[in-house]
This record gives sequence, C-alpha cells and structure tokens, in this order.
Amino acid sequence: MKFDSETYVVFVAFITAFFGVFLSAGIVLGVPSIAAEFGMNNVEQNWITTIALLAVAVFTLPAGQISGKYGVKKSLIVGMAIFLLASVGACLSISKEMFLIFRALQGIGIGFSNVSSMAMVVQAVKPQNRGKSLGFTVTGVYLAGSLSPVFCGFLVHNFGWRAMFYFVFPFLILCLALMILKIPGEWKSYEENKIDVLGYVLYGIGILAFIYGFTNLMKTNGVICIIIGTILLIAFGVYELKITSPAFNMNLFKNMKFTSSNIAALCSYLAIAAITTILNYHFQYVRGWNAQMSGLILIVTPIIMAIMAPNAGKLSDRIHPQKLAAIGMSIATMTLVILIFLDANTPLYLIVIAMILQGIGMGMFTTPNTNAIMSSVPPNETPNASAAQSAMRTIGQTMSLGLLTLVFAWIMGSLKLSSEYSNMIVQSSQLICIICTIICIVAVFASLVGIKSKDSFNF
Repeated sequence: MKFDSETYVVFVAFITAFFGVFLSAGIVLGVPSIAAEFGMNNVEQNWITTIALLAVAVFTLPAGQISGKYGVKKSLIVGMAIFLLASVGACLSISKEMFLIFRALQGIGIGFSNVSSMAMVVQAVKPQNRGKSLGFTVTGVYLAGSLSPVFCGFLVHNFGWRAMFYFVFPFLILCLALMILKIPGEWKSYEENKIDVLGYVLYGIGILAFIYGFTNLMKTNGVICIIIGTILLIAFGVYELKITSPAFNMNLFKNMKFTSSNIAALCSYLAIAAITTILNYHFQYVRGWNAQMSGLILIVTPIIMAIMAPNAGKLSDRIHPQKLAAIGMSIATMTLVILIFLDANTPLYLIVIAMILQGIGMGMFTTPNTNAIMSSVPPNETPNASAAQSAMRTIGQTMSLGLLTLVFAWIMGSLKLSSEYSNMIVQSSQLICIICTIICIVAVFASLVGIKSKDSFNF
C-alpha cells in the first residue's frame, strides 16, 4: 500500500506525540523505584517529572521561531535525536544529579518535537482535514497516556525502571527514519527573520525563575524568584512588541479567540495534570498496591481520552470549537469535585467514575481547543501558534506538578513518601484538588469568553 506525504506527516506527528507523552506519563509509575535507588526525598522525587516539563516550557517558544526559520522538518529531526540521546543517558545514570540532567535534556528534545510536529501537520494538511488530523495527533497523546501506565507499570515491576527507557529506543529511531526517508518537503515561515537571542534569554530565565519560585513559595528565595521571573516575563513581552523579528509574535494575543483558548489551555492543564500523580500516590502509598496494579487502574482515563479526541476533532471542524471545549472542561471539573473527598475509605468504583469523567471532559476539550488556537492565526503564523499552545500545555503541567510539590512540602516537609505517612498524603491530595477545582472553573469561563468574541477563525 502506497501512502501520500500527508499520511506520513500525520503518522510521524502521531508517533512524536505518542512518545513525547509515553515517558512523561509512564515515569510516574517508576518514580518510587527511581527515588529509592537514588535516595531522593519527596521534594526531590517530584522533580523527576517536573524538570522535564520545565525544560519543555523553557524551550517551546524558541522552538517556534527556530523551526519557522530553519524548517519544521529539520527541527523535528533534531528534537527527536536529542530526545533519543538523552534517554540513553538517563539509562546510564549513576546519580540523581546525572539522571535529572538527562531528564532536562529529554524535555528540550520534546519541546522542539512538540512544536515542529504540530506546525508540520497544520502546514502540510489541507484546511478541511485539519481538525481530523489534529485529532489523530492528539489521539497519540492520549493513547500514550492510556498505554504507558500499563506498559510502564509492567516494565517497572518486572524489569526495573530503566526498562521504560529501553522500550522507546526503537520507536524513536523509526520516527527519525520516516522523517528522513518518507517526507521530502520542508516548511519555513520566518526564513528572513533574525533569531531573537535576547528574547530567548528573557523568556527562558523568566519562566525558569517563576516556576522554580512557585515550587518554593514558602521560602524567601522562592518569593524572590517569582518576583524576578515576573519582571523578566513582562520585559520579554514589552521587548517582543518593539522588535521586527520577535521570538514570539505578541500581537497574536489581540485575537480574543487565540487569547481565550490559550488561557483555557493553561488553566486546564494546571488543574488536571496533577491528578495522575495524586491517584498513583493514592494507589501505591495509601492502598499499598504495586506499580503494575496501579498502572492497570490508571489506564481508564487516557483510554477514554483516546476515543474522544478524534471524534471531538471532527466535530470541531463543523461546530464552534470553543463550545465543545467549554462543555468538556465543565465535565472535567466534576472529576476534581469527587476527588476532593479522596481518602483511604473512598470506594474504588467512585474513583473509576471520576477517571471516566476526566477522560470524557478532557477528550472533549483538548482537540477543539487546539483547533481553535491553530485556526485563529494566519497560515504563516502556525509555528508561533503551535509554540503558544505547546507552551500553555507544558507550563500548565509544570505548574500543576509544582503545586503538588509545594503542597506536599508544606504538609510533609522533607519526609520521604511512604505508607507510614498515608494520612499526610491524603491531606495533601485533598487540598490540591480543592485548588485545582477553582482553576478548572476559570478554564470553563475562558472558553465561554472566546465564544462571544467577534474575531473569526482562519478556516
């Protein structure tokens, strides 16, 4: 069977999306084993997940301009190569410092891959098929989320945490081979633009300082970092408006559909991303299950997301995407309301109901919201739009895990997570769910604001 170039583009984007999430979602099951091997306390072990997401957040906006200038295909190849080499390095790590460095490098590779693959789909696929293609790409995210708990739980339980990394090697190599051999074209939008080095520095240091400060908010240096980060991010925005070749085109935020969709994305991931970690900690530390059993239960939400995402993508080509996004976030909010009362006596069926609602809600939200962001800008600005939606996702996920780290540190101090402190784990989880419920409601209102905007989509 012969496939056309569009099919290969969508397939490669699917693989990229899948393995960009596979380790990020699955490594949660391996965190207790990794922490035990390297002697990490509860704050340090939360950085196993957070540091990769933080690196993605820092490098996402630069990836938008760089991929637009040098080509999204080249950027995707480089991003996947960095991801592969960093995964090898993580397996060879002999200390927690070495492991965290390679986790950060993985994040850099994922950051470039996420932006480039999404921009490539939008630019290579016909507009009438955009929502459907984006739906397949997002399905890769949710399919990875559904399979990774089972696969990673099995691998960690039977072969050790390094087996998770070994598993991805052949697939990353396949992705690189398809990019080089089967996709002949290249897509550039900002070929004549200069690279905005100062903008990268302001944004990178600013977002790094802000999120690091957020995770250490109870300490004086944490507050100082938040202040410094906020000042640098404001300076970044002002500077970007004044130069001719900005790292990110801030004028895109004049479009209310673009702005409201990005705010909704940021809030949704901030509210939802910590749920998997909370449930994993509940299963392993409160209920005493092993990683394999925990993974079998955690599969519920992403399977439903994987089913919902492509169908929601098709609907968003015909129905106002932000209407679907608002409905989806309203359903997801119900998940957090249920989990506010999560403790050792919560029936398993109620937890499963909450996970089903999360899957339906986020499945209805994510693809339409992505379509709204990507379709609200001119075609030449798709790398910037891709960078924006990727940045909102990763910043939201990073801040969500930062919130988790902050609350656990506030309640547990520097104690190591274990069944001995299950009551404190329950208390921390309930507080996080209360905060995230409020944030989820904000995401619903952000989508509703976008619906009323007179700005048009670029269909």
